[in-house]
Amino acid sequence: MDAAIHFQRLQDKLGYCFNNPVLLEEALRHSSFVNEQTKADLRDNERMEFLGDAVLNLVIGHLLMRAYPDLREGDLSRIRSNMVNEAQLADIARSLGLGSYLQLGKGEMQTGGHDKNSILANALEALIAAVYLDSRFEAAFSVVENQFQVLIDAAIQVNHGQDYKSRLQEAVQGKIREVPRYRIVEEIGPDHDKTFCVAVTIGDVETHGTGKSKKLAEQDAARQALEILAGSAKD
Repeated sequence: MDAAIHFQRLQDKLGYCFNNPVLLEEALRHSSFVNEQTKADLRDNERMEFLGDAVLNLVIGHLLMRAYPDLREGDLSRIRSNMVNEAQLADIARSLGLGSYLQLGKGEMQTGGHDKNSILANALEALIAAVYLDSRFEAAFSVVENQFQVLIDAAIQVNHGQDYKSRLQEAVQGKIREVPRYRIVEEIGPDHDKTFCVAVTIGDVETHGTGKSKKLAEQDAARQALEILAGSAKD
């Protein structure tokens, strides 16, 4: 496949077209690949990762302050930390199919480097930096906002008293003495626009929830389970 066509698919998913594709290539180049090359001027993505981390934290901080105008600094920091941890970043990288675009050394390729959380998370941060360097802060802001919107929506639900998973856990803890079990039933749609269907089982009760992320689908399933349990309690 032609490299330009290959990278165009990623840019379509990202919602951003690079003016300087060299920046995009550098963002996807792991140090293990560079170490195996003879070109002295070939750069890996570690410097971009450093910059992307700063840009990401700034944008997420701005978005959270806008979403929560009355929340204190400590709470904002906690929410941001939960949103930009390695596992969350890796999940977003997977939704972009980022693993298939990475340049890795032979050792990393043989040990599944294309799907390692650490490598994917770092590459996503480098990609954000590449957008920032290629254009302007506003472009990077837009990319982050689009890719993290599902997590922001989930955080708003939880922090506005709609953490149905925690409420379900509390509701069954003293009665059924069984931990709710969640499992993904189905994933619908392309990687960059998936809808998840999740089932939760508590005793004889099973409900199915949907959402644009696994967390939102779990919350929806837990909400429905709470409604069923509340109805049973009235009978």
